[in-house]
Order: sequence, then structure tokens, then C-alpha cells
Amino acid sequence: MDRQTIRGPAAGRHPQAGHGSRKGMSNDSLRETFFAECEELVEHLTEGLDALASGEWDSETIHAIFRAVHSIKGASGAFGYSDLVTFTHAYETVLDLIRSDALDITPEILRLITRASDALAVLVDTTRQEGAASLDPVRDLIAELDSTAKAVSADAPPEPDFVFAPVTLLPIEVPGDADDTPAGADAAADAGLVISFKPLASFYVNGHEPQRFLGALAELGDLSVRCDSQSVPPLDAFDFDGAYLTWHLRLLGVADADAVNDIFAFAAGLCDLEIRPVGAGEDLTDWSVAPPAAEPDTPADTLPGPDISPAVTPSPNVSAAPVPAASPAPATEKSPPAPRGANKAANPIQTTLRVDPERVDRLINSVGELIINHAVISQKLESCGVGNDSEIMAALDDYRYLAREIQEGVMSIRAQPVKTLFQRMGRVVREAADATGKPVNFISEGETTEIDKTILERLADPLTHMLRNSVDHGLESAEKRRAAGKPELGKVRLTAAHRSGNVVIEVADDGAGLDRERILAKALDKGLVLPDAKLTEAEIDNLLFAPGFSTADSITNLSGRGVGMDVVKTTIASLGGKVGISSVHGQGSTFTISLPLTLAVLDGMVIGVGEETMVLPLASVVETVRPNRSDIHEIGSGERVLSVRGAYVPVVDLAKTFGMHSAGSLKRDRSYVLLDAGGASIAVAVDSIQDQRQVVIKSLEGNYGAVNGIAAATILGDGKIALIIDSEALVELVSPRRKNRPLIELEA
Repeated sequence: MDRQTIRGPAAGRHPQAGHGSRKGMSNDSLRETFFAECEELVEHLTEGLDALASGEWDSETIHAIFRAVHSIKGASGAFGYSDLVTFTHAYETVLDLIRSDALDITPEILRLITRASDALAVLVDTTRQEGAASLDPVRDLIAELDSTAKAVSADAPPEPDFVFAPVTLLPIEVPGDADDTPAGADAAADAGLVISFKPLASFYVNGHEPQRFLGALAELGDLSVRCDSQSVPPLDAFDFDGAYLTWHLRLLGVADADAVNDIFAFAAGLCDLEIRPVGAGEDLTDWSVAPPAAEPDTPADTLPGPDISPAVTPSPNVSAAPVPAASPAPATEKSPPAPRGANKAANPIQTTLRVDPERVDRLINSVGELIINHAVISQKLESCGVGNDSEIMAALDDYRYLAREIQEGVMSIRAQPVKTLFQRMGRVVREAADATGKPVNFISEGETTEIDKTILERLADPLTHMLRNSVDHGLESAEKRRAAGKPELGKVRLTAAHRSGNVVIEVADDGAGLDRERILAKALDKGLVLPDAKLTEAEIDNLLFAPGFSTADSITNLSGRGVGMDVVKTTIASLGGKVGISSVHGQGSTFTISLPLTLAVLDGMVIGVGEETMVLPLASVVETVRPNRSDIHEIGSGERVLSVRGAYVPVVDLAKTFGMHSAGSLKRDRSYVLLDAGGASIAVAVDSIQDQRQVVIKSLEGNYGAVNGIAAATILGDGKIALIIDSEALVELVSPRRKNRPLIELEA
């Protein structure tokens, strides 16, 4: 399973600060930016919760989760989305208790904050689509969050009033025996550094925290710290995005300035840092560091020795009992252990660039025209008799390689990882598990697999139906699983990977598998197959994709209306993909979706059908054959099958199918192309096979609507338009004529 990590800089972003810098932008543009940032923050939030569930987390994970919710709350208030503010306030209150170690992360608390994350994502989506969101569906969840927070607060001792201390000295101890490091003058050594550290506002915006740097310094030697809060303004003038604190540090030991600079490397440009050696004869017993010359001197209370708790007054960025970064809290049964050494001083800043999708689409269209232009030049040179070994043809090959490289680069811009989609599917599985009362472990793999953005957006509905079916129909109840010798916790796995130039997505469960007898009985009852039909297991499985088919005994919120799997088949076929099923009784089922990487460019086989030129998707082509006359067999009224190595494959005559005249329909030397359409093989009769080339896909639906058997069109080098064949539709054209087959054969 892919390990998910928190990207600190993005998770720590303050949307309201970003909005303030976008002067002159329209409100609609600002809102769109806000929702785009909310989408990223929800992604970081989900990553953090996944890390908590897997046990691979540290204190920074908790801080990143809190920052994500807090950032959404702040920006929501700026736009007047009061319902979002109300919900996120209740949510962040619980997260703040976890962050301050007042609340342990038990399985119950983890489920609570995960449910809150799912609800927050739905509220953000609803607000984006409808302009507002109602809290009615989440009233009970808000009440549960509030009651959890109140229960912790009731048990906690009263906190002292918050006061800004002008100067506070906090010794930070390295783990070990207290006697190992003498205090006061006995700790003074000839070697030592005095450090002045002032974070800038950008330091906090990028998700850094002073305490993490101080903990790292404490590992280098004997560290004492003063926090100068002289510059903190009154609350009525306080800017929450500002930076007011300066840290004065004394580090005794053998550490040099280079080691200190290494610790602050990730904060370069985000803070003011000054390092100087301890002066000769400097009195370290009553150590004091004067503030910068531009500021008035401030008296400091020196608090020697480790016993400082009663005298310390908290300041905004310092806890009263700081814990060194190298010493994470001990693991308990209620709190999963943080991985050792997981805390880092900072993460490198990752920058991204938001681009309007329309601009990318225009660039893709231009690249498509470039590919067409190459085909035009190539064909004109061939018609002029220019040989393939000439210099101009060699230069044209370079042009082709460059065009292909540009095309792949542009497509990679529009390609996006399936991570955000898989995170949404995690919420779908949790909702389905709650609705059915079945305990489910959702596992996702291959979340970094990239796919075209257009395909990604249209995959949400098919995957939703498939995952709901896996939970509702695939997995047994806890009682039935126990009786079958299985663990009560069922598994649903969603994976993605690149295979043979396609993206393959699988939805698998470890349930009871498909009940083929029941499926066939339902199909007979609905008249989808003839009573005397003899179907293979694969053909019975594919009946699930028939319109209106359902094995549910009653209609529920999840299933029973017979529209889910039909939507899956229709959507996947419209994307040029295939969907297949494999199932083992008692062990589970796997649904496999195979999709092209992009919808813009296609590798195709150019064929001649009558006087027309057409294109077959190369991904569906198995082989080409030129059979003997004896290999063609007539069956029924005008139907034919082709014998290929002992197997009989139905023949589709493209000229006859599309109403064209074919002079070669009676010729013995006619060519046949074998296509594999989701496990069903057909032989396509064509008049000629001309070439294999990359073609640019042009949609027909905008001007002509859907054409049965035709997926799209392209422009060839001679300027003519060639239709691209829909392999899946050809299978369906054959199936109604096969009397020993289902009336609807859906082997997509």
C-alpha cells in the first residue's frame, strides 16, 4: 500500500492571506481559488488521517491536520460561509485537544475525526456547487464533537490566564541522566555559541515551528532559551499572520556554527539568524543576551536549573513543558507509536502552478494540428516520389519524433494522479459500510498513477457504483463471514497501474463471489436470455451490466434499482475502455477497468472499407489474417464465422454494417482483422489494410451526436476525414443475431 505523507508547506498555507494579495480579482475568481485551495487542504487532511490509521505518524502529522482544518475555517469566514465555520470550529476543537496531548487517539476518536473529515469534504463540495450548505445532516456529528471536547475539558485542570511574558528563559534538556550535565557555572565551557533567531511571517506560513528547531539544537549541546515577546502588540492590534517573537539562545558544547546553519538550512530566507561565539570571560552563570540595539533593553528573569515550571508563563509559540524533538512520547495501547526519527526540522518547499484547463486544452489541440500537419507533409512528399532514404525524409522523421515528444509532454501536463479520486472513494466505502453495518477495511494502491484529467473526472460515478456493490452485494455480514471461517473485517481493494499503454483500475473484495445461478435465474425472469440459452460463466457474469438488471431483493439507498452497473458499462465504453469480471465462489470478485492514457491521441490501424478510409483502435487489434475459402462458414441467414486455429469467431462485415458498397465482398483474398473487445473476439472483414499510425481524435457528438458503431473521427494526411471504429459497439451489433447467446451480450 502506498505510504501517504503530509506535505507541510501546502498544508500550512493560509488561504485568507493569499486572498488578500489578489487585489483586483473578481469575487467569483477569489471563490474559485478558495475552493481549489480547500480541495488541496482536504487532500492533506485525508493523507494525515490515513497516516494515523496506519500508525505511521508523528507530531507534525497532527499539526498538519489541525492546520488544514483551521485554514478552511479562516477562509470560510472571509467569504461568509457560516455553516462551514461552525462545523470546522467544532472539528478543530477536538483536533486541538489531540494536538495538546489532552486527548488520546483511540480507535473511537480516530473514527470520529475520520467521519468529520468526510463530512467536511461533502460540505465543501456542496457549498461549491450550490453556494451554501446546510448543517442539518451533520447536527449529530457536531454534537458528538462538542461532547467529546467538553468531556476532556471537564477532566482537565484549570489553565492559568494567558499572559505575554516580555522575556522567558527555558532550558531544554537532552535525554539522559540529569547528573550528566552540570548546571550554572559548572556547565560553562570554553566552547559555546550565542544565537539570535527571529522568524519572519513567511516562516509560519510555510508550516515551520520554532520548537522543532530548538529541539534539534538541544541535541548539539547544553541549550538555554529566551523568548523576547517585547514586540507583541495588544490584542486589538494583533495580526494573526504576523511574526513578533525573537529567540535568544545559548548553546554550550563542541558544536560549531556550521552545524547550527545546517539545522536552519530549510528556513533560509524565512528568518533572521545571527550566530556568534561566546565571548572570552563571559559570565555564563547569570547569562543574559541583550535585545537588538534598535529595541530598548528588557529585564530578564534568569531561571537556573531544571525546576522552572512554577515560574514559566506561556508565550504564543512556546509550551510550558517543551519536549525535545528527539524524544517522542512513549507509545500506549490507545496511541499508535510515532516512527522513530520521523520528526524533521522542516520539509523542502514544493511549488505548484495552477493553469486554466482551457489553456491546456488549446495547447493540446495545437499539438494535434502539428501531428496532422506532419502527416500532410509526409503524404505529399511520398506522392512526389521522394524516397525514404532522402535527407528531407530523415528531417521529417526528426519532426515526427519532436512532435511526439511535445505531445507526450503536453499530455503529462493534463495527466493527474488518481489520488484525489481514490480519497473520495474511501469516503464512499465508509458510508456504504455504515449503511450496511458491515466492518470494512478499505485499501488503496497505486495512487500516484496518472491519467488524463478528462477521464479522471468521469470515473467517479462508475467507481462509486462498483465500490457500493462490493460492500453491499460482495461482502457477507460479520456472522456469515465467521461461519465461513473468514475474519469479520471484510476487505475492499482499489488499485491503479499502467499496463501496456493503458491504465488498469481494479476493484476487488474478499466476499462470497458471484452467485451465478441466481444471476441466471434473474436474467431469465427479466427476459434477458432465452430459456434454452447455454451460457458460459463469463457470459453469465457479464449479465450484471444489462440495463435494469439487479439481484437485490429490495430497493435500498445503495442498490436495487438496476442502474448502477449499466452506468459503469456505458461510461467506461464511452471513454474507449473495457470492463471485465472475474470471480471465485467463496473467495471474492474482481472488476477490472482498462482505459486509454489519454483521449486526445490514438494509435490506430488505417483500413479501407469500400471507398471509405476508417481507423481501428490498435489496442483492440489482436492479429490480421487472410484465410482460405474453406475457413469461412455460413450459418443461418447470411451470417458467417471464421475458423481460426480451431475456434470459430463471428464475422462483422463493416461495409454491410455501415451500408457501404464493397467490391471485394466476394473476393477470396479479403482481409480480416481480429478484435478483442473485453474478452469477446470478432473478425472484422475489410477491403484493405493500409497503415498503422498515430491519429488525433476529433469528437463527433458536438456536431452530429452519437453514431452507433463509431467512436470518433480523425483527419488524415490527405485532408480526408476517417471514422474511428468503436470496437465495443461492434460486439453488440453481433450479439442479437446469435440465437444461442444472450439477447444482450455485454462483454465490455
